[in-house]
Amino acid sequence: MKMNQKAEELSELKNILIVGSGGRENSIAWALSKNQSIEKIYVCPGNGGTSNFKKCICLKPKSEDEKTIINECQRLQINLVIIGPEVPLAKGLASKMREAGLTVFGPGKDGAQLEASKDWSKALMIENNIPTAKYWSAGSEDEALEILRRFNQPLVIKADGLAAGKGVTVCETIQQSMEAIKGVFSGKFGSAGNKVILEEKIEGPEVSIFALCDGEKLIVLPPAQDHKRLLEGDKGPNTGGMGAYAPAPLINDKDLQDLTELVLIPTLKGLKKKKIKYIGVIYAGLMLTSSGPKVIEFNCRFGDPECQALMPLMGEEFASVLFACARGELENAPKLSFNSQCSACVVAASKGYPESPQKADKINMNIESNPLLQIFHAGTTIDEFGNIITNGGRVLSVVAQGESFDKAFNLAYSNLNKISFDGMHFRKDIGYQVRDI
Repeated sequence: MKMNQKAEELSELKNILIVGSGGRENSIAWALSKNQSIEKIYVCPGNGGTSNFKKCICLKPKSEDEKTIINECQRLQINLVIIGPEVPLAKGLASKMREAGLTVFGPGKDGAQLEASKDWSKALMIENNIPTAKYWSAGSEDEALEILRRFNQPLVIKADGLAAGKGVTVCETIQQSMEAIKGVFSGKFGSAGNKVILEEKIEGPEVSIFALCDGEKLIVLPPAQDHKRLLEGDKGPNTGGMGAYAPAPLINDKDLQDLTELVLIPTLKGLKKKKIKYIGVIYAGLMLTSSGPKVIEFNCRFGDPECQALMPLMGEEFASVLFACARGELENAPKLSFNSQCSACVVAASKGYPESPQKADKINMNIESNPLLQIFHAGTTIDEFGNIITNGGRVLSVVAQGESFDKAFNLAYSNLNKISFDGMHFRKDIGYQVRDI
């Protein structure tokens, strides 16, 4: 196939549908809207900020079942579907869409096990010599407590399945480990807690790396660093993430190349050995320990809020690269360029997050337009009077760029102070690793 014919085929990308309602999906829609050839970007079901960006349309079908969404894609002549969250991927939405003839960026149900089952993911790492912490899996509370008794040290306790980022407890004492095990088997995580992973505690800074995959090849994005704990000083319960920044200076270009060869390429090869054609994001959460980097977890989609920090760094080719990945033709994609600036993201959360977030509070914003500033909506909706109101735990991501992290974070925080809603809270130390505070 001639190069101009390949480029012509990629230029067929006119209509996109993004599945999801969070800050991740809002930021992806914003990044894609920069591509001049795209005409419409539908976000299903979207949120209160979807229509803030040009070309972006909130799509709320009468039903959220797979058949209805597939029918909507066919009716709207969607060229590319991007599935944002892990739950629809784990349930097999990408697989069903492909069976219906749609072009989809996101792994099928088989590949989504990378995130949907920590036990399956750990086994894949061991089989392919991918460095990770020692672990044990248990299918009952008694079995897990017996492993803890034998090991006789505090362990990291993880629910096997999807728990919205809240199924991991890093325990400081054996008693805390026991309570975490009982918590998983108490049913609070539903079927995600049918099995528990007990993992040795490892120490070191954490960093996230991301690859866009077409089943055969991959492109690596700049690294990012997330802040999982609710409170300053990395205290309090785990959350979906309270802020992030990119590119994370913890690893340089040479380190990223080494990690690609140590972790990402073996993961893709391991999936291929299992006859899985993995199309989508491979997200490796790493800990840089004194004995070398180790994988803490894999995710089968962009991280949230790392995605919000990364999207402003993507060049205009981003849409064409995702389209080429979804078609299994990454070699035909244009070279993806990256903005050289620092990008900072701080999450504003609602009262009661993460356990029982308060909703339906009016959001007040008084922010002037700035090309270096983005407000990405997550848990928001619009009421009958046209007010933007809270509708979830993590409400907004305030994202800013600058020539240094200090400048980026200063811009983000100064604009956070122009936003208010009842019970709003955010960490004031996001990026403490890279800025002067």
